[in-house]
Amino acid sequence: MPEAYIVEAVRTPVGRRKGGFASVHPADLGAHVLRTLMERSGADPAAVEDVVFGCLDTVGPQAGDIARTCWLAAGLPEEVPGVTVDRQCGSSQQALHFAAQGCSRAPRTWWSRAGCRTCRWCPSASPAAGPASPWG
Repeated sequence: MPEAYIVEAVRTPVGRRKGGFASVHPADLGAHVLRTLMERSGADPAAVEDVVFGCLDTVGPQAGDIARTCWLAAGLPEEVPGVTVDRQCGSSQQALHFAAQGCSRAPRTWWSRAGCRTCRWCPSASPAAGPASPWG
């Protein structure tokens, strides 16, 4: 069975409450990561087989298929599909497994895998936030 390799890793900086990223749409953050990933890796975006995102809270601006939305927001080829996995705290790990399985199934293919959770748009279960606290 062919092996899957991670050839590049990119992430956004960690933000803070009401910080510089509070008003940035999750698709724009993901698009930045995907564009940078394609540039750094030297991969041909048209050669990407699939885009797999793990997303803990698929609500609000993260609803629907945030993987595909980020890919398209990055200006990358429309022909590449995307899928978003919601497996709660294991979403990103599951996305990695799906991408690895895809690579081992079809050798010499490129897959993009990411995780997405923008706390600004999702309520937190943290008691520190309080019931009337804004999410930002």
